[in-house]
Amino acid sequence: MQQVSIPMVVSPSEVMRKQSLGAALDLCVELAGYEAKQVQRDLKLDKAQFSRWQSGQEGIIWPRLKLVMNHCGNDAPLLWMNHDRGFDLSAMRKVETTLERENRELREQRDALLTLLQSKRN
Repeated sequence: MQQVSIPMVVSPSEVMRKQSLGAALDLCVELAGYEAKQVQRDLKLDKAQFSRWQSGQEGIIWPRLKLVMNHCGNDAPLLWMNHDRGFDLSAMRKVETTLERENRELREQRDALLTLLQSKRN
């Protein structure tokens, strides 16, 4: 099982500047702080095939693309594909998972309690 990086936010403007899926794949790797050869090694990807993905000489299948994005912790290639198809990236948002919702609610409750405690001290 491969490690999934901590998710990071990708700026739509960064993605929209890229001219190809390969360039978005490079951005994905770069934002994670990796070099292509590190991702290739970590995920046991063929170096020549990865190079063809980057250059656009070969398509990348969804399971492999998802593996790379999970490893790098961002969705730059996916966002680029949506932009290339005419979607407004600034209007898109990820659906909040149950765990993310619970975490958000707990943070909100904590913040409300901290505010209440601070107001009682004053």
